[in-house]
Amino acid sequence: MPLQTPPLRGIHDDRGAKFTEFGGWDMPVEFDSIRTEHEAVRTDTGKFDVSHMGQIHVTGPDATTLMQRLTSNDVTRLDVGDSQYATITNEDGVIIDDTVVYRLPDGDGDRSDGSGDPTYLFVPNAGTDEATHERWISYRNDFDLEATVDNRTDEYAMFAVQGPSAPDLVEEATDESITDLSRFEAQYATIDGVDCWTARTGYTGEDGFELIVPWTEAERIWSLFDCQPCGLGARDTLRIEAGLLLAGQDFDHEDDPRNPYEAGIGFTVALDTEFVGRDALAAVDEEGVDEKLVGFQLIDRGVPRHGYDITTTESRVIGSVTSGTMSPSLEKPIGLGYVPVEYADPGTTLQVVVRGQSKKARVEPLPFIDTV
Repeated sequence: MPLQTPPLRGIHDDRGAKFTEFGGWDMPVEFDSIRTEHEAVRTDTGKFDVSHMGQIHVTGPDATTLMQRLTSNDVTRLDVGDSQYATITNEDGVIIDDTVVYRLPDGDGDRSDGSGDPTYLFVPNAGTDEATHERWISYRNDFDLEATVDNRTDEYAMFAVQGPSAPDLVEEATDESITDLSRFEAQYATIDGVDCWTARTGYTGEDGFELIVPWTEAERIWSLFDCQPCGLGARDTLRIEAGLLLAGQDFDHEDDPRNPYEAGIGFTVALDTEFVGRDALAAVDEEGVDEKLVGFQLIDRGVPRHGYDITTTESRVIGSVTSGTMSPSLEKPIGLGYVPVEYADPGTTLQVVVRGQSKKARVEPLPFIDTV
């Protein structure tokens, strides 16, 4: 099956990007170097093409009910322009995906007058948009809810402009002021005559915005931001430093099933709402978990990678690395992984088996760096 391509595939190729397959998409992994791109985001600004992320649009009289039943957070808390991080769980409380849910203007989701039905946009991870769309349609039909669910992944591009200078850069490009938006707030803003959903969200640990723009206008909007282009490689090192999860790696409902409490994102669970998996998670909340996701730093030389064993100091295997890298900011090898709760306290000494050799490691608080 051919890979899906973002609208700027040719632009990235002309810029000299290297590409990789990710979630069924052919995406730029690196433009100059991961370190160069990483440092640009930490010190100034970088821009990412994240058009591989899914875009599901939900509207109608029962849109709020549908979103409430299928995401773990409380969408009734969202006013127009608000967003929230949430998980999508199965009946056992296992994370199928994580997502950001945006409350759009009521009506058709564009610059409406505020009348009409509640409207939401949520962003599932790369390659999961079709399955997620089908899940929403199936649940809607089974419970006879009145809502329209559209998969708009192929209609919109998505860019992230991230870094300490990113707010000013985006502000200069928009007709409306957007710098007074708080984290997880959003609005429509006009950029070069194009309506763009402009959200103060991101996946790097830095300040900045994510922009959702019409697919046909992607090249024009991308070219307005004169800053370092960044690929998925830097996006990965940045999010690991910030202690942020990667679906399919830090949790996988088939290969490594985890619930939000194990994954350290129990704050996404609103137990006073009724959603798929709620009862199972209520039991976990009461009983506690046996394992937790922790951050760790290697004390010995080496780089932890996904799948490497985590052991006690007596070399007994107690877990495995889910994500790992050499941190460009800290210049130290860091990683994430699940361990029994008795080994999860910061300062605990562990070992990671790197290419057959045990390397001393220490549990560290998350995030690894100060973030916004």
